[in-house]
Amino acid sequence: MGAAPTTAASRRRRRAIPWVFLGLWVAVLALASPFASRLADVQKDRPVDYLPASADSTEVARIQDQLPGGEATELVLVYHRDGGLSAADRKTAAEQIAEVADAHRLVAEPKGVPSEDGTTLMYPIASTEPGQDEEKRDALVGDVRDIARGEGGLSVDVGGGGAFDTDASEVYNSLGGPLLYTTAAVVALLLILIYRSPFLWLVPLAVAGIADYFAMAVAYGLHQAFGTAISGQSSGIMTILVFGAGTDYALLLVARYREELRRIEQPYDAMVAALRGCGPAVLASSGTVAAGLLCLLAADLNSSRGMGPLGTVGVLCALAAMLTLLPAILVLLGRRVFWPLVPAYGSTPKRRRSLFAAMGGSAGRRPLAVLAGGGVLLGALALGAFNLPGSLKQEDSFTKTPDSVAAMKTLAAAYPEGSAQPITVMTRAGDATAALAEIRGTKGVDRAQKGRTAKGWTEISVSASAPAESPGETATIKALRDGLDGAYVGGASAQQLDLKESNARDRAVVVPLVLAAVLLVLVALLRSLVAPLLLLAAVVAVWGASLGIAGLVFEPLFGFEGTDPGLGLLSFVFLVALGVDYGIFLMHRMREECLNGCEPGPAALTALRTTGGVVASAGLVLAATFAVLTNMPLVQLVELGFVIAVGVLLDTFLVRTYLVTSASVALGRKVWWPGPLSRPRAAATSPAPEAERVRVPSP
Repeated sequence: MGAAPTTAASRRRRRAIPWVFLGLWVAVLALASPFASRLADVQKDRPVDYLPASADSTEVARIQDQLPGGEATELVLVYHRDGGLSAADRKTAAEQIAEVADAHRLVAEPKGVPSEDGTTLMYPIASTEPGQDEEKRDALVGDVRDIARGEGGLSVDVGGGGAFDTDASEVYNSLGGPLLYTTAAVVALLLILIYRSPFLWLVPLAVAGIADYFAMAVAYGLHQAFGTAISGQSSGIMTILVFGAGTDYALLLVARYREELRRIEQPYDAMVAALRGCGPAVLASSGTVAAGLLCLLAADLNSSRGMGPLGTVGVLCALAAMLTLLPAILVLLGRRVFWPLVPAYGSTPKRRRSLFAAMGGSAGRRPLAVLAGGGVLLGALALGAFNLPGSLKQEDSFTKTPDSVAAMKTLAAAYPEGSAQPITVMTRAGDATAALAEIRGTKGVDRAQKGRTAKGWTEISVSASAPAESPGETATIKALRDGLDGAYVGGASAQQLDLKESNARDRAVVVPLVLAAVLLVLVALLRSLVAPLLLLAAVVAVWGASLGIAGLVFEPLFGFEGTDPGLGLLSFVFLVALGVDYGIFLMHRMREECLNGCEPGPAALTALRTTGGVVASAGLVLAATFAVLTNMPLVQLVELGFVIAVGVLLDTFLVRTYLVTSASVALGRKVWWPGPLSRPRAAATSPAPEAERVRVPSP
């Protein structure tokens, strides 16, 4: 009699728990809603916003912001006719420039600079009207473009740093919607194919969307509380991680839940068993990704440093949603959510020939040969990295050609002897005369003139004799920095130089930190040193091979003129952190089998057979979500998405399936050294500590 009320109360509590979690998420979303919508308002995508605070070009922009009118918006109006400009063309140009000068406050009177071949006339102008207001800057650029129009074969393009920033901002602001919708569509398609259910795919997709919305609110909070840099790139990557990693966690949980529903009658109990079974691996996986991404906080580059917290937010929000909201919804919907392939209680799934069992068998028969062959293949692919094009120039940053880039290309062809992209020098007002003389005497300087003077600073505009972003102009910038005491050298080309140098410094600092952080997490999880080193070596090999494949296709196939300086670091962080995930799922299951008395060789093959299908599905989803970036209009996003997608596929179908499995078979118990599982079987099969046992509650 006394047990009945307890049982009834327990049943009521079990029925209430999913509703409690559902209610908590409704409350969380209600609180997050006002903040999530503001994330786009704090997004900044000027090149200078990506730079470290210590960079010369950052100092130039900071000082300019303090001058009357703030940082000047520099534009170049480019008038061009293939057969040569006529007198009427020059008159049109002069009239339009005068109209621009009447409508806007310019720093100096515009002066036209004709090209030697007579085909082009450029008018550099600068205005301090917008200050730091991006909307006013974009309005200025739009108004100038409305005024400067050509007809009858006369082309007019508006370029310069301000126009480029406007075009880049327009592209970044347009990423959010298409990126989200495309990612959701790709994930939906793959889930339909994987689940073969008209309803089930909607649940993890909807939960991922909720997690993304929550992540946006948390990211905005980080910006407000700690000043975390938000860029179009970092917010886009955050969305990719929410959908990619979140769907991976959902696939693992749903697969284990389906398995438990055949053994346990009540959905609530089956879900508890599923969470106990796959929860540790999922937690370790997300912890590894978070640890790797947080190492980016050590980066000097502002954009990379901001990427770490935002990526971590995306992964952790996805984890929270998939381990609380998803289980609650699945339990409330019951078995019918799997229709038409409903897992009946007490049923046995149909035995099918496993592709991964066959692949594991081949790796198990000749492990050393498979390991050597795979290593040679990855090494050969990595050699392609030497074919990667040089650093990406600003004019090559778009997959299409906006007005500002068209202007830059016209200028490069018409003025091959000089740069139409000014170098800005900020010097103390009292030193301006001496600095101007020093600048004019610097090798590679074509001309220089004073600009504004205020707040104790003088702005000097410098034109190099070499083309923009060429080795000659780079040498001129370095010579100016070496020769001027107490002055700062900035401008668009200087910003690109600072980006390149900061990325080189960050690679030397962040890469060892990522390896150390991921290694510590793996050692704690696997109670071994050899297995973590094996997994790390595998993902580093995948990274090298992915860059090699990129080197074979970027320029020859995609036509990219350069490689983003940050590609190496960001692709390394993501591939190491995300790639280790699949090794964790494999090794965690292998360790579970060894704890139950299985030898490492058979345990590795069993782990591959049991995890192969779901992890392959997870790898396909993650690769597809990053592949969405290859459809974006920015070359750096296309390159990053391609390298990560290729790396995930290599890791899923080659490294984890063949190389890690064959290495585990070849090493035997040594793979668990120096942990207890590395000892002879009599010691290894002794009762495992209670914390290490994976128990499934009885139905």
